[in-house]
Amino acid sequence: MHSHYKDLICLGTPIVIGQIGNLVLNFADTLMIGHHSTVELAAASFVNNTFVLVLLFAMGFNFALTPVIGPFIGRNEKDKAGAVMRSALFANIMLICMLTTFAVAFYFALPFFGQPEELMPFMRPYLLVNICSIPFMVLGCQMKQFFDTIGRTRISMWVLVSSNVLNIIGNYIFIYGHCGMPEMGLTGAGLSTALSRVVICLSFCLIFFLKKEFAVYKKGFVMASKDAVKSNFKHLNGLGWTSALQATVECGAFSLVAIFVGWIGTKPLAAHQVMITMSMFFYNIYLGIATAISIRVSHFVGIHETKSIVEVTKSGFFIIITMAVCMIIPVFLLRHMVGSMFTADEEVCRLVAITIIPLILYQISDAFQCCLANALRGLGEMRSMMWAAFVAYFIVSLPLSWILGNFLGFGLVGTWLAFPVCLTVAGILYYIIFKRALARFSDTYHA
Repeated sequence: MHSHYKDLICLGTPIVIGQIGNLVLNFADTLMIGHHSTVELAAASFVNNTFVLVLLFAMGFNFALTPVIGPFIGRNEKDKAGAVMRSALFANIMLICMLTTFAVAFYFALPFFGQPEELMPFMRPYLLVNICSIPFMVLGCQMKQFFDTIGRTRISMWVLVSSNVLNIIGNYIFIYGHCGMPEMGLTGAGLSTALSRVVICLSFCLIFFLKKEFAVYKKGFVMASKDAVKSNFKHLNGLGWTSALQATVECGAFSLVAIFVGWIGTKPLAAHQVMITMSMFFYNIYLGIATAISIRVSHFVGIHETKSIVEVTKSGFFIIITMAVCMIIPVFLLRHMVGSMFTADEEVCRLVAITIIPLILYQISDAFQCCLANALRGLGEMRSMMWAAFVAYFIVSLPLSWILGNFLGFGLVGTWLAFPVCLTVAGILYYIIFKRALARFSDTYHA
């Protein structure tokens, strides 16, 4: 058991640092946009909380790489892992076409979402820049998932941290108009983000194809037979689409709630963006260790170690719970100061301080479901997870958010009170699926 704690911390710490880099970037984006204009902050909130579905779908699809590649790594069949990457490239090209089509359709549908008219001149160019970066975003997700799954999480860490530093510098230049550039506001933030996605994608590709230590993976990528490519392609698609839907549904509820909040008003929408940033802070910290759980579980699947799967999941849960408690206390104590970090608007700050209470309420449930969700990803249990997520986040969360926030008139706080309920439901459903999956796995390999 103690070795699992050590393995998870060693594997997960670079992921956590990389996630913190993303969090710093999100904080910086929200902070810099908010201080430039409250209207732009509200516009960013709506676009980010809807466009993030594209990012989540891309990430979710590539989560399937872990249960496909992981068993090969567990058995030290590195060339076969490289062959999977070729199939993944073809699958992701299809995904890029689909996501780009969806994003363009969303661009033209913007006026029909009932958002404040004053936001439209800011939403359109910001969204357009994000659309242009979709190919680099998708392929970057593929490469990151590969390096994480083979245990080289430090590579992902350095690539993400470096690109995020460049993004923050780009924000300073493009948002406020420095270094000879015009003041572009929200559009400048989008341009900086797009350029960072290009840097991430190219950096990962150069490391994969040029570094000698990955030569065996590259050989598998180049020399993969047609039969292997077809087989891996079918396997990836079988897991990838359900994984993408699960990830999108899981986090999409938080994003789609932005539509309900937009109906309430501009200032609640601006506060919602701050709250989403705070929620991402917690979740992404958990996700670092949870991703390590998924990786280790996939390796143990390859060598048929049922006991180790259970132990590594338990160890990861205790680590994540400890992290949750350590973060909850200072955020609660400083809740009246959080909003002022992002905006000088007193009403937005007041709404943030109140809405932090439901945020704190669901952290233990979020830690529990995050741990189990990633253990299930390592087991390849994507389909069952998808349906469980749909029930928790769409059947329970979205209607309850609208009822509490809009119908009953509790505003932003009411909207967020639905999240503790849906995350608890998700955790319970994932636990049931995990127990059943373990029983099937044990019966298959230890009969």
